[in-house]
Amino acid sequence: MAQPDIFNTNIVGPIHSRRLGISLGVNLLPKDGKICSFDCLYCECGWNRDHRGGRFPLANVVMQELEEKLRQMQRDGALLDVITFAGNGEPTLHPDFDKVIDRTLQLRDEYYPSAKVSVLSNATQIGNPRVHAALLKVDNNILKIDGAFDATIRQIDQPGDASYSVRRVVEGMKSFQGQLIVQTMFVRGEHDGQCVDNTTPAEVAAWQDLMREIRPHQIMVYSLDRPTPEPNLTRVPKEEMARLVAPLVAEGFNVSIA
Repeated sequence: MAQPDIFNTNIVGPIHSRRLGISLGVNLLPKDGKICSFDCLYCECGWNRDHRGGRFPLANVVMQELEEKLRQMQRDGALLDVITFAGNGEPTLHPDFDKVIDRTLQLRDEYYPSAKVSVLSNATQIGNPRVHAALLKVDNNILKIDGAFDATIRQIDQPGDASYSVRRVVEGMKSFQGQLIVQTMFVRGEHDGQCVDNTTPAEVAAWQDLMREIRPHQIMVYSLDRPTPEPNLTRVPKEEMARLVAPLVAEGFNVSIA
């Protein structure tokens, strides 16, 4: 397996994101490992057990580094479409996530007022009022849900919380009243001798019903693009994903396929 993509820095890039454009990444997770409430079969950072992180970086340190980078980019005349929170795990787990978002928005307005602020999250913390309020402030509140059934999520995403419930997450997503982007990874293969496939007719029909219930501003679907810790996974072709989302597109949903 290829070396996992562990970022040993707080500020990453800018890089070209296939979904977001020219993106400057902010990593609120430890530089030496991974902290996540999921342990996804497809995570580019590898298994949680193999890359246990230390402490969260201090918010003021990350924000100072972000400002220095934005100042340098502005001085160099560099382009920037988006400031993206992702990194080595789940960014909303950082204890000062809400304060970091407030400061990031101030810096964005000062240096790159046309840039968006995006958060890539697995949605496990949206029940936290401070996290919920912070996500309402960003331009792109991108929340993951990889299936409509608890069993599917437990197999593909392997949540650390034994009480994880798709229904609870869906209700949390509905509370954003459309101010969110739902992101779904379509994948198939095998793990621990069991078939992995969230593209079956039953899985897709139930997932489509959730999208109709949540009614997000946008739906992003994608498949594998990088090496995965579970080697027995395969990419779902774009043409097939287009067929999976066609009924939603016909109903007027804004769907992007990567």
